[in-house]
Amino acid sequence: MILLVREPVDVAALQDVASRDGALCLFLGVVRDENEGRRVLRLEYEAYEDMALPLMEEIAAEARRQFGVGEVRIVHRLGRLEIGEVSVAVAAASPHRAEAFAACRYAIDTLKARVPIWKKEFYADGAVWRDEPAAR
Repeated sequence: MILLVREPVDVAALQDVASRDGALCLFLGVVRDENEGRRVLRLEYEAYEDMALPLMEEIAAEARRQFGVGEVRIVHRLGRLEIGEVSVAVAAASPHRAEAFAACRYAIDTLKARVPIWKKEFYADGAVWRDEPAAR
């Protein structure tokens, strides 16, 4: 399951991967209400979808190979998101927790560094596009 969605992320669909394995690591990126000392009102995400989806597939495959996990799922939301909503979710399933944690961390860190997804933060006094990986 590698998806770009415009509706709320279905966290339950990500969790059902654990039924075959003993460990599931689930990372959820949630829209926060503050960044760099400014109150965030909402976010908007855009992506170059034709490039983003294949790269997300590639990252999931790399994580599976590198850490020997059974499955890696990645879902990123696009469009308008409100405070508290899930913007990105990564699930990695493995017979053992160490590999699941490592694969999940690799997938989210690599997604942020390589996939063309952009975030716009809206404040009371304006908006800013955040294109550096650490700000996503």
